[in-house]
Amino acid sequence: MESYEPDRLTAVERAAIRRSFRSGRAALTRRSLLRASAGGALAIGGLGTLSACGIPAATKNQGGVSADDHSADEKVVDFSNWPEYIDVDGKGKRHPTLDAFAKRSGIQVKYTEDINDNDEFFGKIQPELAAGQDTGRDLVVLTDWLAARMIRLGYVQKLDAANLPHAFANLSDQFRDPDWDPGRAYSYPWQGISTVVAFNKKALGGVEVKSVSDLLDNPRLKGRVGMLTEMRDTIGMVLLDMGKDPAKFTDDDYDAAIARVQKAVDKGQIRRFTGNDYTSDLAKGDIAACVAWGGDIVQLQADNPDVDYVIPDSGYMTSTDNLMVPNKARHKTNAERLIDYYYEPGPAAELAAYVNYVSPVAGVVPYLSRIDKSAATNPLIVPDKAMQAKSHAFRALTQKEETAYQQKFSKLTGA
Repeated sequence: MESYEPDRLTAVERAAIRRSFRSGRAALTRRSLLRASAGGALAIGGLGTLSACGIPAATKNQGGVSADDHSADEKVVDFSNWPEYIDVDGKGKRHPTLDAFAKRSGIQVKYTEDINDNDEFFGKIQPELAAGQDTGRDLVVLTDWLAARMIRLGYVQKLDAANLPHAFANLSDQFRDPDWDPGRAYSYPWQGISTVVAFNKKALGGVEVKSVSDLLDNPRLKGRVGMLTEMRDTIGMVLLDMGKDPAKFTDDDYDAAIARVQKAVDKGQIRRFTGNDYTSDLAKGDIAACVAWGGDIVQLQADNPDVDYVIPDSGYMTSTDNLMVPNKARHKTNAERLIDYYYEPGPAAELAAYVNYVSPVAGVVPYLSRIDKSAATNPLIVPDKAMQAKSHAFRALTQKEETAYQQKFSKLTGA
């Protein structure tokens, strides 16, 4: 059996995490992004753990490590998720879909919003996983690149297809076969994240924006362009614009994309690299056009008719946050039943109507229409087949590539 050292973070990667806390998706919670005028830094409590040495070597074990499943006699599932990434009632105290699941199944959900950042959370649970211990969680939601790492290290359990009939049948083709989890043996998407080109029509003043090339090269946008601090989103969009496939690119392709953005930086084309904090600048028109996340644009458009977006002809980047069962989870079957529940179109529609990210559930439209007709027809929430065909995912990286690519990107952004 092959042994693997757990992935440890370099100084460059730790800097990237701190940047994410200041301005990335970690800086503001998923639903409260646009409620705050500015995002404060979160406490970086997990960094010491992440950089600590002496953690036992992880064992690559396809299928993960199961424990005695207590689902039959313990009607509970411990579910860890990101803050405000689920439906909430009018009083902000209950989660209607979870309540409905509990009423139907008799399984109580202990729901905890304790994932503020992928790397921070990984640092929190890695010592227990590496030691072969229960994390106290039956279900977690992790972004695709960390989900890939968890599978590579053998830290998650293979899912039982017999407990996932709705998930298997209703998973959108767009998300069915990622390179890091072919056939979705270990994960199912919670929600999808689209990266698009957004703009403020008033601020553009008649300038046409249809592509990343327009952002990087049009002199009339000098100093009014925003790019994201998330490497996979920014470089992925640039690779597509250059005619390269983000799922198959080479080191030379990556370096060429870096050089292309560096040229734009050097001539003052890019105002700044941002996380979610671009939303305020875009709404005000300080940023005329930018690379943006679809969920943000849906919410911005509700309040500002000048904000719009385009899917470039070259395509757009997509990623997923994924439901996974950690090793040694006590209630694996209960967790699988909860995963399957969210692949029924009704609960999936309630979730999508609230969070405004991409629903991974095929057949959700009629149910979503009953809740919010505008959401049901919004391709940023339910991509049509034409939009799905333009979606691309960033390929899984080795630890060596992750370090090298992040170092180059950090130098580019001035982090």
